Amino acid sequence: MLYYVTLGTNALPRARAFYGPVLAALGLVDLRPDAEEGCYGRAGDADPSLYIVTPYDGQPATNGNGTMLALAAPTRAAVRAFYEAALANGGSDEGAPGLRYAENFYSCYVRDPDGNKLSAVCDRPE
Repeated sequence: MLYYVTLGTNALPRARAFYGPVLAALGLVDLRPDAEEGCYGRAGDADPSLYIVTPYDGQPATNGNGTMLALAAPTRAAVRAFYEAALANGGSDEGAPGLRYAENFYSCYVRDPDGNKLSAVCDRPE
């Protein structure tokens, strides 16, 4: 259903310092590290599925109330690694890793340094 997602930042170097290690916990890398935007996907993918950009209209990036990006994690350990990397790289806690909503819905919630809300989810048994 989704082709790609774009999140705004007011400081691309800071965003790259956050997203590099946080997304690495889920097996994602910056596919175009020399680009003027973060372009994240799985190594070997032709096109990124997540872009981190300064807004094209030149206005400040803002986060949306009620907006969240949920990323698939292959294991519960990856959810924990994502959460720990987020907090260690300038993110803030919005909900520690744990089971929620359903028997195998293991997730965490964080905010990036620009306030964008992110989640990592593993919906498999341990």
